[in-house]
Amino acid sequence: MTDAPGELIHSLLDGALIENADGVAVRDADGHWTYRQLAEHSHRFAHWLRAHGVGHGDRIVVQLPSTRELVAMFFGAVRAGVVLVPLNPAMKPFLMSSVLDNSEPRLIIAKGAAVEAVREVTATVPVHDFGAVWPDVQEQDAVPFVHDVQPTDLAVLIYTSGSTSAPKAVMCPHSQVVFATRALVQALGYRRDDVVFCRFPLSWDYGLYKVLMTAAVRCEIVLAGEESDLALLRRMRETGATVVPIVPSLASMIVSLAQRDKETPPPVRMFTNTGAALPQPTIDGLRESFPGVKVVRQFGQTECKRITVMPPDEDTERPGSSGIPLPGTRVAIVDENGDELPAGQVGEIVADGPHVMPGYWRNPEVTAKAFRVDPRTGRTRLHTGDYGSVDADGYLYFEGRRDDMFKRKGIRMSTLEIEAAAMDIPGVRAAAALAPSDDHDLALFVEADLQPAIVLRELSKRLEAQKIPSICRVLEEFPLTLHGKNSRAALLSLLEGSAS
Repeated sequence: MTDAPGELIHSLLDGALIENADGVAVRDADGHWTYRQLAEHSHRFAHWLRAHGVGHGDRIVVQLPSTRELVAMFFGAVRAGVVLVPLNPAMKPFLMSSVLDNSEPRLIIAKGAAVEAVREVTATVPVHDFGAVWPDVQEQDAVPFVHDVQPTDLAVLIYTSGSTSAPKAVMCPHSQVVFATRALVQALGYRRDDVVFCRFPLSWDYGLYKVLMTAAVRCEIVLAGEESDLALLRRMRETGATVVPIVPSLASMIVSLAQRDKETPPPVRMFTNTGAALPQPTIDGLRESFPGVKVVRQFGQTECKRITVMPPDEDTERPGSSGIPLPGTRVAIVDENGDELPAGQVGEIVADGPHVMPGYWRNPEVTAKAFRVDPRTGRTRLHTGDYGSVDADGYLYFEGRRDDMFKRKGIRMSTLEIEAAAMDIPGVRAAAALAPSDDHDLALFVEADLQPAIVLRELSKRLEAQKIPSICRVLEEFPLTLHGKNSRAALLSLLEGSAS
């Protein structure tokens, strides 16, 4: 069953406590906790939140590495009816200020040098150092924290790049999150004896849902984001990893390491990919290095978590397809009027089902564009802004995007946020970013009296590493369209000309 009416996120942990209390729940570089220990720590953190005046519906921002403690904080927050706002530790103050303005958190928890950096962004919100918080949490009573939380209550705000320079937050209620979790473990066939090896931060839904999916089947997750790249295969062997979520860049690294490795390969039975399509040579390399492994294609957006999954037993079939809709959900292909198109015709991909989130936090205009009520059913559907088609059997084929958003190195981003960060650099008069294509990587053009190396250095102070262009061109004057806008066609010609 994938339909989970009335379920709460922390019920996944509570169920695991009943069925597998002494089984390993979460492992990181410093050790592991059983489900019993994880549950106790979650109750302690819920008590800590109340002791610090955090109430039902309040937001708390956490900018922390992905460790056992962060998992306990996540379950403790939702148990107390508090909305967790996880931020990537790599997020710079330039973007964090807009996140804090939008989310209005009751408090912030950061670690190490990030504490002072966050305090410089806000003068009104209390910023707590994790190094002081966690010992205090350990002093709290582990008695079960009981609070009335409803399935419709918000559990998480996940900030993601949008069609404006500022990040926008997807509202994730308990009910939609649990539905998506249970549908995913059914589609992917997670097992109780699995060990899921996760390299991704919990600030990204790809990482966060792995915590929930492992709890749902009572198996183990290894948080390996802090592990050395060179030790990757050794760590996968040590932990007995059976399921490895990947993006193309990580997959390429694993193949490269495995081709040089002389040891018995880790017991991986399944790689699950998202972020962008895997190149066929990478898929072939994974299959060669890990005999019998399944390489599963997926397609989704944070706004509904996952849209389609290729059944693992069909991983070699229907090349180019990202699979079928999650159990209990539906995918429609529509034209510009919202009318459904027949199989084989390309149109906008629309997701329909209990996994569709209610919209964006405090952003009604953007919500109205993406989350629209189907007049025929009365249900809210997600208009993804992506194009694709379905075949006669309902398998989805992704064709491309229609807006300024793209994924690079597994991270969703927007050309507009890169341009906004560039415009924040003193001396930059104009900026235009060109999304990656088959012919070039992410490129940035600026109108300035600066050297490209200086522009990129300044940009690295404002954006995460994945968002830094590999190409930077400085122009004395930007080419303009007849309407006075930056001519992207002319910039692309300049880029192609310089490449040739």
